[in-house]
Amino acid sequence: MLTRTGGILFLGLLAIQFLLQTSVNTAVVGFLPPRAAAELGETLGLTLPVSGTVGTVLFLCTFALSSVYFVVLSRALTRPLAELSTFPADLITRRLGRATLAMIGGGMLVAVSVTAGLMMLVLPGVFLATCFLFFVFAVSVEDRGVIDALKRSWRLSRGNRLKLGVVVILSGIADLVTGTVGSVLDLAGTPVVADLVSNTVSSVLFVFLYGTIAAAYLQVRDDEQDGFDGSGTPQSMGGAVADP
Repeated sequence: MLTRTGGILFLGLLAIQFLLQTSVNTAVVGFLPPRAAAELGETLGLTLPVSGTVGTVLFLCTFALSSVYFVVLSRALTRPLAELSTFPADLITRRLGRATLAMIGGGMLVAVSVTAGLMMLVLPGVFLATCFLFFVFAVSVEDRGVIDALKRSWRLSRGNRLKLGVVVILSGIADLVTGTVGSVLDLAGTPVVADLVSNTVSSVLFVFLYGTIAAAYLQVRDDEQDGFDGSGTPQSMGGAVADP
């Protein structure tokens, strides 16, 4: 968090969060009748003086930009700590288009499956979120395709799912805290301040959590390469060696 890389990632995420929030608010207000838009605009917070169509286009562009951000984030945080004082161009330029498309397609699959799991008494959703926790790293760092990255994440999480599930739950708690802060400020009649505070707090917690997930990814990946399974038990010498 206190390195140059951490600072850049935080500011980038903060900008994306504000763009997403503003574009959604603008799209909602823009498609309402003028009177209803004026009333709702007072409670929504950040909006832009443009049409709903422009707001929708801005949202779609920002959504694509957020996928680019996830690729860069994963690559940046999986470097050695000593290298985090730099932010080389290859974090962005290396196979960015392919990785971004895989991130969008696979991200939608993960989101749908986790959401469906959460609707089935919550625990299936937490389990699936845990199993696919390393999907972004398999795509961004290992340059894998969607299906291969999903399989890779599932394999890496095996034997570590209880610990990784704690990280998923902590992420949910962080979202709950951020949402609560925003709701309280909304009730206080300060929707713009609510957006500013909630997005800032969310960005700080998100980068911190993804730093933790990146460290977990490196640990289980290195353990697998060294011939250990998730429980720390040496694998059979005759077993298949995972590709790096």
